[in-house]
Amino acid sequence: MVKQVQINLSPAAAADEASIRKISASLAGVEQSEICSVRVLKRSVDARKKNIRVNLTVEVHSGEESAIQGISPFQSTDVSLKREVIIVGAGPAGLFAALRLIELGIRPVIIERGRDVSSRKKDIAKISREQTVDPDSNYCFGEGGAGTYSDGKLYTRSKKRGDNARVLELLCIHGANENILYEAHPHLGTDKLPGIISNLRKSIIDSGGQFILEKRVTDFLIEGDIIKGVITSDNEKFQ
Repeated sequence: MVKQVQINLSPAAAADEASIRKISASLAGVEQSEICSVRVLKRSVDARKKNIRVNLTVEVHSGEESAIQGISPFQSTDVSLKREVIIVGAGPAGLFAALRLIELGIRPVIIERGRDVSSRKKDIAKISREQTVDPDSNYCFGEGGAGTYSDGKLYTRSKKRGDNARVLELLCIHGANENILYEAHPHLGTDKLPGIISNLRKSIIDSGGQFILEKRVTDFLIEGDIIKGVITSDNEKFQ
């Protein structure tokens, strides 16, 4: 049996798994001994008053059928010899598009105007240290996209723009803390993002995908009304 319960706790109690389990059992109307597992689905902090409270939505699993399913692993398949799709930009949209293409058996070829996430860090340091800006490798451009070295918050909760839960799971698989799955205002952390981005790139390359860095797309190759490929700033064609 699976039940969802709403719990309002002090910060100390909310950090104690035993307290969560005990109160969840009471609200779900089952004995603690009957519970197989509990899972926090959502967590938010109410700090409007001096007495800070933590609101939890908890899923209580009891009985024989109630094992919690963990995060589904990334379904990596070898797409090195499959048909190709060109992706312009290695920001969040490009990276997750590449992962989805791999799951569908298609080889992604990512073309990014900036540098890899590690080299990009050095270029960003030069902005404040030397007051020089590389137009293709800075806070806005480069592997990981605009938020990699400036933020890391995950705002959207729209249910009309794809499988948001799966995106969060993929981030966890590649190094993010699992609390992003249930926090009301999840945050990856700028300190962790470069490593997550590197892990995403590794999954894509290990599956046969390709990264082409420091190539800026400037035009399309069009035949009739169909885009067949792209042209980069050095006049190289990809199709």
